[in-house]
Amino acid sequence: MTSRLHWLWQQMTRRLWFRATAFSVLAVATALVAGMLDPYIPPDIPGKIGAQAVDGLLTIIATSMLSVTIFSLSTVVAAHAQATSHATPRATRLLSQDPTAQNALSTFVGTFLYSLVGLIALQTGLYGSTGRLLIYIVTLVVILLVVVTLLRWIDHVLQLGRVSQTAGRVEKAAERALRERREHPNLGGYPFPSEDDLPQDATRVEAPEMGYVQHVDMDALHDRTRQGAIRIYVLSPPGAYVHPRRPLALVTGPTDEKDLKEICEAFSIGDTRSFDQDPRFGLTVLAEIASRALSPGVNDPGTAIDVLGRAARVLATWTQVPPRGPASPPRYPFVYLREVNALELFDDLFTPIARDGAGTVEVAVRLQETLGVLAGLGDDTFTKAALHGSALALERAEQALTLDDDLRRVREAADGVRVIAQAAKHPR
Repeated sequence: MTSRLHWLWQQMTRRLWFRATAFSVLAVATALVAGMLDPYIPPDIPGKIGAQAVDGLLTIIATSMLSVTIFSLSTVVAAHAQATSHATPRATRLLSQDPTAQNALSTFVGTFLYSLVGLIALQTGLYGSTGRLLIYIVTLVVILLVVVTLLRWIDHVLQLGRVSQTAGRVEKAAERALRERREHPNLGGYPFPSEDDLPQDATRVEAPEMGYVQHVDMDALHDRTRQGAIRIYVLSPPGAYVHPRRPLALVTGPTDEKDLKEICEAFSIGDTRSFDQDPRFGLTVLAEIASRALSPGVNDPGTAIDVLGRAARVLATWTQVPPRGPASPPRYPFVYLREVNALELFDDLFTPIARDGAGTVEVAVRLQETLGVLAGLGDDTFTKAALHGSALALERAEQALTLDDDLRRVREAADGVRVIAQAAKHPR
């Protein structure tokens, strides 16, 4: 489990400005260090390889890189706008964290600053003849780096902002979060008790602001338990919308204001949900992409069918990763947190698609087929959730479809789900 500081560091390093700043600092330092190494280069070498031409090279690089940077940045902005209008605004955060785009923009900005600082240093006489040799060699390396980056960027920019690429990024983020939650069902904590078993005399930890819980620092909560003297029941897991009337947690045991404040600080609250600890958010965003595609203004059932295929792959992760066995003790035995319910996962993902695609026979049939695949994976909770989702989707389709042949196809697909579920319950 990641601590709050580690999580904040991850959020910062994913931002474009961080990588661009790091590249720029490295570029400027390289241009300045070349002058300091002047005494260590034999004086007769620079004239033999034409190091005097470095002025022209740096001028060309400075002029071209500024244009390339502006063009690339406008391309990224256009891709974000396209993803917002054709997929969902919730996916733009993943696009802004695209490492290929960040590396390209950072390389271009860093190269521009390197050439600019190099020209200034040359004009001020910072470099001698041997310093010019070093900056010449570094410039050749920088040119090679820019060429490689440009080739990768040209190939990547053709896919940037497309609905399929955006859906792929959301799929990977959702799969990563779901896999981690499957491996740690309670984020390393103890299973949450039933509502009737919750302590009645517990102290409420109020949320300091309204917003979504983005991250819960389980290490910090465990430190506050004092080896069991205090028990913490997390009521607002990642993804929950909190406000003063919805407490973050219940605490039992001897606590003071400092303890309650530190417990409250273990919850990171923001304006939007985060993909990291919230697997339901990734599934919700996938459903939004399908719903947008099924809207009358877009009318793209093919994208909805593609999302259903991605949904099956993501949810299959649940059965591919074995749950923690009873012999494995929880890492945080005095912190209680709810597990993710399979029915909630299915509802987040399939209910919007069943609602918006009920009147499109190919989507309704593919939805039933997808539920059939998930029902046959051998997980009892998945089988029950798939049967429940299939019945609701069939009911929606019966109210939306008017052609008897279309209804027959959907009903046959729904019957197939029940047959698969029955076979999964009673394997030979």
